Amino acid sequence: MENIDHPLLHWIPYKLIEKDGEVYFEWIYLGEKRYSDPFFDETMIKCRSHSNNSNFFKVVSTVQNLIDWSAQLVSAELKAFVFHISRCGSTMLAQSLAVSPQNIIVSEAPIIDEVIRSEFFDLDKKRTLVKAIIVILGQKRFPEENNLVVKLDSWHIFEADELRSIFPELPFVLLYRNPIEVLKSHSKLKGMHMVPNLLPAAIFGISNKQIEEITFQQYSAVVLEKYFEAYYNFHETDQNVSVFNYKEGMKSILERFLTIMDADFYIEEVDQMNERLKKHSKNKKNTFKGDSFVDENLAIDVSKVNRLYEKLEEKLVGQLAGRN
Repeated sequence: MENIDHPLLHWIPYKLIEKDGEVYFEWIYLGEKRYSDPFFDETMIKCRSHSNNSNFFKVVSTVQNLIDWSAQLVSAELKAFVFHISRCGSTMLAQSLAVSPQNIIVSEAPIIDEVIRSEFFDLDKKRTLVKAIIVILGQKRFPEENNLVVKLDSWHIFEADELRSIFPELPFVLLYRNPIEVLKSHSKLKGMHMVPNLLPAAIFGISNKQIEEITFQQYSAVVLEKYFEAYYNFHETDQNVSVFNYKEGMKSILERFLTIMDADFYIEEVDQMNERLKKHSKNKKNTFKGDSFVDENLAIDVSKVNRLYEKLEEKLVGQLAGRN
């Protein structure tokens, strides 16, 4: 079964709109464009110049329209959700997987986050909408497409239990890294989740009182603490989760991830994926030369986040030893 000639082919919802107390979805036409950029939004920017997206009038649907239409489309098989703490190899993994024309890689699509964090929908409606949106984003637009992987925003680890209730059999993959290295990377250029008040602190389980008591720089460490706590707790209770540390090396992580995907790839495709690992995650024209954090002083207290990192490491090492 294919989507050939379906009127929704190449159309996806990409923005949630509120108007006069009602909620709608704005759609965009992809044309022949694949999700090949490091981030979903970059692909959307390139699609705006298409004639179907340049009209004065926007294509908008109701919530129920979106749900109904999702049932009409054939989607690639959803293979995994990728969670991450940022700066830990998730973009490189996604870019490597995107090399294969068999894979559809949705990388941090804002529309998913908008629905998850929306106050307009109850939990049941959110569950229905998340499933519907992922089906439409993963629609089979080209014959060779078989696999769908969704890389979530870093703070979606706090929604892992809810997402598990929606996708009970789906492999969840958690990527992480030594917190010192993550923090040093953010000291050069901070992600939005590491800046107080750009995202509601409640997302991370941080109270307003805590924000008042910590410095601007310390906030990043506190966010990471919450990430590691969530990783540890979710891994404790979930039976279908795999955890990868960046220090394993991206080649090893890719190999393990392909095993989890349980998909058939040509040798040439795997070789091309490995070749992509040699380039910069956000710019495939540049060779990746590794991170340099020499003599950088964070000037923040990292003792707690380090203990949480070590606690997670000990748990994983102990589990691996038990299997052997």
